[in-house]
Amino acid sequence: MSSQPKGTSIRRRHLELPNMQFLRAQAADSLSFKPRQSDKTNKQKAKSNLFARMANNSNVATARRPPAECQHVIATIDQLSTMPPPVFYYVFRLPLPYSPTLRLQETIHRAQLALRRSNAHRDILLLLEHRPVYTAGRRQAATSIEDESQRLTRMGADFVASSRGGQLTYHGPGQIVGYPLIDLSRYIPVMGARDYVCRMQKMIEQHIREDHGLQPSPSEHTGVFLDPTTKIASIGVQIRHRLTSHGFAFNVTREPLAWFDQIIACGLNDVKAGSVESATSKSVDMAEEFTRVIDAFGRAYDREMVALVPEMEAEIGEAILATEAEALLDGSWAKRPQL
Repeated sequence: MSSQPKGTSIRRRHLELPNMQFLRAQAADSLSFKPRQSDKTNKQKAKSNLFARMANNSNVATARRPPAECQHVIATIDQLSTMPPPVFYYVFRLPLPYSPTLRLQETIHRAQLALRRSNAHRDILLLLEHRPVYTAGRRQAATSIEDESQRLTRMGADFVASSRGGQLTYHGPGQIVGYPLIDLSRYIPVMGARDYVCRMQKMIEQHIREDHGLQPSPSEHTGVFLDPTTKIASIGVQIRHRLTSHGFAFNVTREPLAWFDQIIACGLNDVKAGSVESATSKSVDMAEEFTRVIDAFGRAYDREMVALVPEMEAEIGEAILATEAEALLDGSWAKRPQL
């Protein structure tokens, strides 16, 4: 986790260097190599270019030793050479059906793989609510969930067997779902699966603590708990070729709770679902909550967050708009389980 103050990025911090406008320009110009090419040879080459430019512009006879006031710029080069690019986020306006959202993730994954060789792929965070749906993880056999799927679909929810980790759970309106599709190899060193999931869990814990005054309870299980028997957030990810998909979900309003009551979520017999509203006895604005999650994600993963504009994103943008259009055509959804 980054130790920098909330709302501060490396880029913003270096903009505060006094009287260094020329040196910043030279440093940026010297960084001609791509961010992923961060080996010592490229760094030294960038530094050498910077020293030579400063020497030429300062009538210095030699550029072997950088001026003392340039040390901050040298540090900037070292940090920028390992800084991952921004994460582009998109917040969907309507609850999405689950299966088209799976297809959207696969479309983005294929696009990332195709563009990865040229380092032109986007890292993306999709934020949304789902229409009522129960999903089974890859650890569950189809035969073990067939009867359960029929029972649950009669209540008015969809049922989908997915490729994520974890077991049976619920997604629906009143719950924020985040699907980060990011390249873990952009971190130096490469971010491992354990670190990735740990940051995700700590992100949600920090968010509910700072923004809602809720104290997470330690648990041996993955996810975020308010006490040993109340779970507010779930995590289930998939990582292929160091590209992530699926992600996290946490309950904001009370609406998901009645749906959770119909299942043993995540295989935990003695655990019930909780939400921000039920824990604080206060109503929560979902639009504001999405904004807070975007900020929390950027801080947890040390990334700049930039709004994605679908009309400017070719294949990925078209897929996002098509998914939204499909949600619009699906019309209304059940507000409570039909028992």
